[in-house]
Amino acid sequence: MHRMIEIEKHELISPLERALVVISHPDDAEFAAAATIASLTRAGVRVDYVVTTDGGKGTEDPAVTPEQLAATRIAEQRAAADVLGVTEIVHLGYPDGYLLPSLDLRRDISRQIRRFRPDLVITQNPQRRLDHNPFIGHPDHLATGEATLASVYPAARDFLNFPELVSEGFEPWKVRQVLLSGVEQPNLWIDVSDTWDVGLEALRRHVSQIDDPDDVEKRVRERAELIGAPQGMGLAQAFASIILE
Repeated sequence: MHRMIEIEKHELISPLERALVVISHPDDAEFAAAATIASLTRAGVRVDYVVTTDGGKGTEDPAVTPEQLAATRIAEQRAAADVLGVTEIVHLGYPDGYLLPSLDLRRDISRQIRRFRPDLVITQNPQRRLDHNPFIGHPDHLATGEATLASVYPAARDFLNFPELVSEGFEPWKVRQVLLSGVEQPNLWIDVSDTWDVGLEALRRHVSQIDDPDDVEKRVRERAELIGAPQGMGLAQAFASIILE
């Protein structure tokens, strides 16, 4: 007989002054956590983004070149981030669709963690979902999640990992909490009822990625209601939380 394992429920760490969101494509942060990010900035948390790929393949329009699309999506990302109150965006510029959790990617993310020195990192689930969810996992998302976790521990934290970063002036940094989006078994829920409209306004800025805004808004709201109801929340976003303190 199998015994059910109870998952410990987490909360956001406190004090929380700086958060870094590491995602694969322009729009990933907004689809996964726009209202959560808005709630953080509203509470006075500095939030910065690292976007690992150029987003240059996210279209079905054969007339658009990867370079044109990448430029469009970079502008859309800045516009969305402005709505949410995000401070800085770093675009690493890896080719969209071909990302691997390489040592180069790990070093580049570690550099930004050491530079921004966040208490909290929000990133993508590194595991492919097999729970019949139609969003089975973009390979860039998986690679970004894996490289970010490997950067949080041990690469950004330990002095002897990527010593060239110290030579560049980036001292080791210990992240205190990680949140993973798009997980099967969350253990942290954030009530985003008060910032939901702000999150939607940010999502709307990704014009090149949204064919039917009304349908997208309907689907993301239904998802937030479904997540929030068991927690006694009107609208919620859920994450897998890892505490590193």
